[in-house]
Amino acid sequence: QLQASGGGLVQVGGSLRLSCAASGRTFSSYAMGWFRQAPEKEREFVASISWIGGRTYYADSVKGRFAISRDNAKNTVYLQMNSLKPEDTAVYYCAADPSPIDHRLAFEYDYWGQGTQVTVSS
Repeated sequence: QLQASGGGLVQVGGSLRLSCAASGRTFSSYAMGWFRQAPEKEREFVASISWIGGRTYYADSVKGRFAISRDNAKNTVYLQMNSLKPEDTAVYYCAADPSPIDHRLAFEYDYWGQGTQVTVSS
Protein backbone atom coordinates (compact mmCIF):
# COMPACT_ATOMS: atom_id res chain seq x y z
CA GLN A 1 0.00 0.00 0.00
CA LEU A 2 3.04 2.26 0.28
CA GLN A 3 5.40 2.41 -2.68
CA ALA A 4 8.71 4.22 -2.21
CA SER A 5 10.72 5.37 -5.20
CA GLY A 6 13.34 7.88 -6.27
CA GLY A 7 16.45 6.33 -4.81
CA GLY A 8 19.66 5.95 -6.74
CA LEU A 9 23.37 6.67 -6.89
CA VAL A 10 24.45 10.26 -6.33
CA GLN A 11 27.73 12.00 -5.62
CA VAL A 12 28.53 13.79 -2.39
CA GLY A 13 26.75 17.11 -2.27
CA GLY A 14 24.09 16.00 -4.70
CA SER A 15 20.33 15.82 -4.29
CA LEU A 16 17.57 13.26 -4.59
CA ARG A 17 13.85 13.39 -4.06
CA LEU A 18 12.16 10.31 -2.71
CA SER A 19 8.46 9.71 -3.19
CA CYS A 20 6.10 7.48 -1.30
CA ALA A 21 2.82 6.83 -3.05
CA ALA A 22 -0.03 5.33 -1.10
CA SER A 23 -2.73 3.16 -2.56
CA GLY A 24 -5.60 1.14 -1.26
CA ARG A 25 -6.56 3.69 1.35
CA THR A 26 -6.37 7.40 1.92
CA PHE A 27 -3.45 8.40 4.08
CA SER A 28 -4.35 12.06 4.33
CA SER A 29 -5.29 11.59 7.98
CA TYR A 30 -2.14 9.61 8.77
CA ALA A 31 1.20 10.77 10.02
CA MET A 32 3.90 9.85 7.51
CA GLY A 33 7.51 9.12 8.24
CA TRP A 34 10.77 8.29 6.54
CA PHE A 35 13.27 5.92 8.11
CA ARG A 36 16.53 4.51 6.82
CA GLN A 37 18.64 1.47 7.47
CA ALA A 38 22.28 1.12 6.56
CA PRO A 39 23.99 -2.29 6.39
CA GLU A 40 24.46 -3.83 9.84
CA LYS A 41 22.76 -0.87 11.51
CA GLU A 42 19.36 -0.47 13.06
CA ARG A 43 16.58 1.33 11.30
CA GLU A 44 16.66 4.99 12.24
CA PHE A 45 14.26 7.88 12.06
CA VAL A 46 14.84 10.47 9.36
CA ALA A 47 11.79 12.72 9.15
CA SER A 48 8.06 12.76 9.69
CA ILE A 49 5.05 14.95 9.01
CA SER A 50 1.81 15.08 10.90
CA TRP A 51 -1.55 15.06 9.21
CA ILE A 52 -2.84 17.92 11.36
CA GLY A 53 -1.10 21.13 10.48
CA GLY A 54 1.64 19.40 8.54
CA ARG A 55 4.12 19.73 11.38
CA THR A 56 7.49 18.30 10.50
CA TYR A 57 10.15 16.58 12.57
CA TYR A 58 13.72 15.74 11.62
CA ALA A 59 16.62 13.76 12.93
CA ASP A 60 19.47 16.03 13.93
CA SER A 61 21.68 14.41 11.31
CA VAL A 62 19.49 15.63 8.44
CA LYS A 63 18.15 18.94 9.76
CA GLY A 64 18.74 21.72 7.30
CA ARG A 65 19.48 19.29 4.45
CA PHE A 66 16.30 17.21 4.11
CA ALA A 67 12.72 18.36 3.77
CA ILE A 68 9.60 16.25 4.10
CA SER A 69 6.34 17.28 2.49
CA ARG A 70 3.05 15.73 1.52
CA ASP A 71 0.46 16.13 -1.20
CA ASN A 72 -2.77 14.70 0.17
CA ALA A 73 -4.52 15.10 -3.18
CA LYS A 74 -1.97 12.72 -4.69
CA ASN A 75 -1.75 10.54 -1.57
CA THR A 76 2.01 11.00 -1.73
CA VAL A 77 4.74 12.06 0.67
CA TYR A 78 8.14 13.33 -0.45
CA LEU A 79 11.60 13.55 1.02
CA GLN A 80 13.82 16.13 -0.63
CA MET A 81 17.43 15.33 0.21
CA ASN A 82 20.11 17.93 -0.45
CA SER A 83 23.81 18.15 0.35
CA LEU A 84 23.99 14.39 0.56
CA LYS A 85 26.82 12.75 2.45
CA PRO A 86 28.25 9.22 2.31
CA GLU A 87 26.68 8.53 5.72
CA ASP A 88 23.26 9.07 4.17
CA THR A 89 23.73 5.84 2.23
CA ALA A 90 20.97 3.45 3.27
CA VAL A 91 17.71 1.88 2.26
CA TYR A 92 14.99 4.44 2.86
CA TYR A 93 11.55 3.37 3.97
CA CYS A 94 8.34 5.32 4.19
CA ALA A 95 5.81 4.57 6.88
CA ALA A 96 2.33 5.62 7.92
CA ASP A 97 0.28 5.56 11.05
CA PRO A 98 -2.99 7.23 12.07
CA SER A 99 -1.69 8.39 15.44
CA PRO A 100 1.91 7.65 16.38
CA ILE A 101 2.66 8.73 19.92
CA ASP A 102 6.29 9.38 19.09
CA HIS A 103 6.97 10.08 15.42
CA ARG A 104 10.60 9.03 15.82
CA LEU A 105 9.92 5.43 16.79
CA ALA A 106 9.61 2.85 14.02
CA PHE A 107 7.34 0.54 16.02
CA GLU A 108 4.72 3.30 16.20
CA TYR A 109 4.00 2.89 12.48
CA ASP A 110 1.61 0.25 11.18
CA TYR A 111 2.22 0.56 7.45
CA TRP A 112 5.54 0.34 5.63
CA GLY A 113 6.76 0.64 2.08
CA GLN A 114 9.30 -1.70 0.54
CA GLY A 115 12.29 0.65 0.66
CA THR A 116 14.41 2.40 -1.92
CA GLN A 117 18.21 2.35 -2.00
CA VAL A 118 20.13 5.60 -1.73
CA THR A 119 23.87 5.45 -2.32
CA VAL A 120 26.08 8.50 -1.94
CA SER A 121 29.53 8.11 -3.45
CA SER A 122 32.54 10.13 -2.39
